[in-house]
Parts: sequence; structure tokens; C-alpha cells
Amino acid sequence: MSEAETPLILYVPGLLPKPAPALHSDALARCLLTGVERLDDPVADSIRRNAGSFDVVSWTFDFYGEHRDFGLDAEAIEDVVEQTEASPRDKAEARSWGRRITQWVYRLGDRLPFLIPHLVNERTEVHLRDLRRYLKNDNGCADHTRRMLKMPLRAAAESGRPVLLIGHSMGSVIAWDSLWELAHVDRAAVEIDLLLTMGSPLGQRYIQRRLKGADREGRARFPDNIRRWRNLSAIGELTAFDPWLANDFADIVQLGMVESLEDAALYNYFRLFGELNVHSEYGYLVNAVTARTVADWWRGHVELPPRC
Repeated sequence: MSEAETPLILYVPGLLPKPAPALHSDALARCLLTGVERLDDPVADSIRRNAGSFDVVSWTFDFYGEHRDFGLDAEAIEDVVEQTEASPRDKAEARSWGRRITQWVYRLGDRLPFLIPHLVNERTEVHLRDLRRYLKNDNGCADHTRRMLKMPLRAAAESGRPVLLIGHSMGSVIAWDSLWELAHVDRAAVEIDLLLTMGSPLGQRYIQRRLKGADREGRARFPDNIRRWRNLSAIGELTAFDPWLANDFADIVQLGMVESLEDAALYNYFRLFGELNVHSEYGYLVNAVTARTVADWWRGHVELPPRC
């Protein structure tokens, strides 16, 4: 299979600096392929053998001007690829009353934005600051970020490659805005075979009111270039504190603009320095729910031996 014929798994990370692109991409691919290999070894082998089948839109360096030290994450990544599922301890912490109360507080802030300065901690305030930079398009940063995603999407469309677009956290917002512009501004012949959002803030009212197309009516509100959409949210999520998108975006299905939109929950068992981080991109990618989604999609486009 030539690269021009190979299905493309394109990944868009979220906020905060990420490791240098090569290190980051290798770590992400390792997590994803570890999860896929456990469920469907022929798919994992096929993805590995086809160069260019997994790519990352490395937008964060241009946004922050720095890379994250990969050494900070290396040991935790080793641990999460060795662990095969969430432990009872992981599940208990994800469902703890502390997380549930924090989720409730965040939902309250989403409904009553004037309370946000009084409810969030310093770490969350940093995220909100960076989010506002994107939403305000400071110095054209949002336009530049979307161009970085549009380029490989256009190239894939020109080659006829099916695309699985994965957006983690803020990456799902960037994906939405880019797809909306491709559909309604650029009028580009781009189609996403499957949009996979993970730990997405798209359930937040604050975000929904600021998405591209939010001020439009009917079909003009939504991208028309997504065939299917699946949303994954980890139990205990504080970014995806409203984890269900099928109700918020029901109109996109009712209008016939996507064939399906489904939500699924999972346990993210990534730990950094011993602390459970249910929002981690590495934890999402290694998870069996993600792996099954990717493996099923890949088999829909590549003829392979049956699963063992």
C-alpha cells in the first residue's frame, strides 16, 4: 500500500506545551499502538508498516514558544503502557466525592460565568488564559493553528486518503473550528471519515457560544464534512465535566450532517508522579475503548486477516 492510499490517523493535542514533535509523536503512537495491539495485532502491525499513517499537528510550540521536557513524562508513559486496565484504586479515585464536587462547581461556573474568578484554582486560570488567547485570536494565533491542521487535511483529501481525526481536549475545539471554516469559508472538498474527540470541552456552554458557526442558524452552524463522530470522556474528567455531546449537538444528526454521534465513557489510569490524571492524552490513547474505535475504523479501510 502506497502512502497516498494509506488511511491517515491525524492527532490534534490540547493546551499546554508539549515535548519536541518527534518525541511527542513517538510517545503518542506508542501508547495508541500498545492499546490496539492488545485487541487487534494485525491492525497494529498494519499501522506500523505503513509510513505516514499516524501524524500529529504540533501546534503548541508556535503558541507557547517552548517545548515540555519529555523527561517529566517518560516514566509515567512507561507505566501506563505496562498497565492493561484501570485498577480498583484508579476507579475509586476517578469516582471520588472530591472530583464529583469539583465537577459540580465547574458546571455552576459554566452556567454562571461571573462566578468563574471565584471558583477556579491557579492551574485552571492558566488554562482559561490560554483558551482566551485562542478565542480572541491574539496576533492571529488561532488562524495560524487552524492552518496547521487544514494543510494535512487538504493533502489527504487530494490523495483520496480516509481520515480519522482525533482531537484531545482543546484539540477538539481546534478541529471543530477548522472543519467549519473548511466547509463554510474555504469551501474545500475535505471530508473526515471519523471524528474522535477525547476529553473534550465541547460540552461547555462557554465553549459552545464561541465556536465557529455559533452565530449561524440551521445547517450553517455546523461543519458538513464529518461522516461519523465519536466522543470519549474519562470518568472524573474536569475539562470534559459535561461529558455527553450527543444531546448538545443533536441537531447535527437530525439535519443529516453526520451519520452518527455517540458518547462513551472510560477510565483513564495515567498517573504522573503518583497523581491520577484522568485527562492525560497518553492515558486516553492507550485505553481499550480508544483502541477498539481505531482498530474498527482501520479495518473498515484496509483488508486484513481476522482478529486472533
